[in-house]
Amino acid sequence: MKLCRFGNHYGLVGKDGVVDITSYVGQAHGKGDPLVEAIPELLRRAPDLAHSPARWQLADIALLSPVKNPTKILAAPNNYRAHLEEMRKTAFSTGANSGTMEDSGFFLKATTSLVGPSEGIAQRFLERRTDHEVELVVVIGAFVDRPLTAAEALNFVAGYSVGLDITLRGAEERSLRKSIDTYTVLGPWLVTADEVPDVSSLRMQLSVNGSVRQSTLLSDMLFGAADQVAFASKYYALYPGDLIYTGTPSGVGPIRPGDVIEAGIEAIGALQTRVRAFEPKD
Repeated sequence: MKLCRFGNHYGLVGKDGVVDITSYVGQAHGKGDPLVEAIPELLRRAPDLAHSPARWQLADIALLSPVKNPTKILAAPNNYRAHLEEMRKTAFSTGANSGTMEDSGFFLKATTSLVGPSEGIAQRFLERRTDHEVELVVVIGAFVDRPLTAAEALNFVAGYSVGLDITLRGAEERSLRKSIDTYTVLGPWLVTADEVPDVSSLRMQLSVNGSVRQSTLLSDMLFGAADQVAFASKYYALYPGDLIYTGTPSGVGPIRPGDVIEAGIEAIGALQTRVRAFEPKD
């Protein structure tokens, strides 16, 4: 199932358009995301929903992040060998920012930085370099309060999405530079895990203004999705809707206001978002 969020609605994306599933998505029980908590019920109703008439066309809706309320956003650093070497050769990468997840663990991104494709990226610090980074995003599907093994970790995954980890370059802490409002993009929808039996076999790509910048097979990750979920469970309780940004491949490059970014992963989907200059509100 491809599940999306827009306005005050939730939708099931089908070949004929978007089916309204808002009535099946209630309030989250305690910590957790309401859409992710509704997935088991939506999967049970999948045969009926598949024959429901579409209410909207994708072209007519403004897609928000499919996950509204993650309790945390975790991100893996330098998870592709070529990108690790790319970062080690740059002037803006310090020793503290050149390790892998095994060396440095995850870093955290502020939940307030999360937006959907339609909201775009409001770029700040235009005098400094800001880069795009495309990533597979793992969406946690159930409460986890114990360390998991890699062998069982994917049983606790609700699904996958496409993410952009927008990054201001500089000497400040990584979590500060990557947590600016609108610098964590998620979409275009959430694809449930049953639709993607082997996420490592998929290809991921990003282009800016039609020019391909990043392209890789997800099998090139140093630490796969299961390894990352297991690693996270050693340090945190995980809740439905928590997000793991799994790292970006080589080819990261600068963005500027006016740019159009397209990012996609086979079998999951492709998002398009625009970069604009940040403008303070009165």
